[in-house]
Amino acid sequence: MSGPLGVAARAQVPPFAVMDILARVAQLRAAGRSVISLCAGEPGGGAPSAVSVAAAALHTAGTPMTYTPALGIAELRAAIAGHYQRWYGLEIDARNVAVTTGSSGAFLLTFLSAFNAGDRVALARPGYPAYKNILRALGVEVVEIDAGPDTRFQPTPVQLDAAVREHGPLAGLMLASPANPTGTMVSREELTALARWCATHSVRLVSDEIYHGITYPGPDAPDPRGVCAWEVDRSAVVISSFSKYWGMTGWRLGWAIVPDELVEVVDALAGNVALCPPAPAQLAAVAAFSEASYAEADAFVAEFSQTRDYLLANVGRLGWEDVAPADGAFYLYAGLGPAMDGFADSAAYCSALLESAGVAVVPGLDFDAVGGRHTVRLSFAAGYDAVQEGLERILAFHDSRAGHLPH
Repeated sequence: MSGPLGVAARAQVPPFAVMDILARVAQLRAAGRSVISLCAGEPGGGAPSAVSVAAAALHTAGTPMTYTPALGIAELRAAIAGHYQRWYGLEIDARNVAVTTGSSGAFLLTFLSAFNAGDRVALARPGYPAYKNILRALGVEVVEIDAGPDTRFQPTPVQLDAAVREHGPLAGLMLASPANPTGTMVSREELTALARWCATHSVRLVSDEIYHGITYPGPDAPDPRGVCAWEVDRSAVVISSFSKYWGMTGWRLGWAIVPDELVEVVDALAGNVALCPPAPAQLAAVAAFSEASYAEADAFVAEFSQTRDYLLANVGRLGWEDVAPADGAFYLYAGLGPAMDGFADSAAYCSALLESAGVAVVPGLDFDAVGGRHTVRLSFAAGYDAVQEGLERILAFHDSRAGHLPH
């Protein structure tokens, strides 16, 4: 008699808690509750006007939405290459641009093409959970670097040396700048040092740069939008997306800048995994590189900056601790401090905050299985008004609990 059918061990990855929280937000709103959602990394402004106009014109004209080349249409690949000239002064051949189904598609193609099952890839903890979950599903061993406030939540060559001594040689380093959930960035000097370490140890650097452009530099900052890894290492893979700076989350369009030796492999994998990125999104996204689109996106970044300033000026009122500086992106990552009193972990705190006060934030356990039980991530992508009201609700929630906590 045959036994029950099983589930692949590689599929046993934890769900992303933010998706469950968003589902609960929808339920509460459907029931008539007022909920301030400060959990999703999703800009509220949507796509630039020129992109939406282009999409409407494509559909009105009845433009055929057929398969495209596996790595994207030539016009979009050339436009992305031009973007790197505009922002970083980099000359990039459009051949090295792989358009993907969101940055998630770029991660999958990059990991498949650069690493074998059993390889070791290092990444910072706390960090975006999909990195380690995709790598582990592909049979890659993940080496987590405990990157706390002392290193501004970013890995260092000294920590990588220690990781090699403890775990053995590495095949890759996954870097994010600005990072999710902390928003911290590496400087040109720090990125150069990491790239030099990778070159010395034959380690592939993968640089997640999807939040480039959403940065908050000082007036004399040398690299106001961030430093691209290809400025210091052309063997790196650079990953980016239309989702954040351009606010095009649901369009599911990203890209990878791929070194020469990986281009043909990524092309073949892309054709097998997804055939091609979404044709309508590709055709319309060319308009994201117009002057008007850049201006619209920069205006939203200016609003993010105003919201960030308000949040950093007022977060002390919450009693949260070890607040990350949020150099870029639109997240505030912090320890709960005394606000943890009476709660088993950050997940319990976030659940109570949502149910009682109607404010949704994400528990740090999503990003750090070790220290995340005491931390939360707040997204200020929802805008100034939502953050201001959300902050007042959190304060009222803390006040309401003050009389019920043990002394």
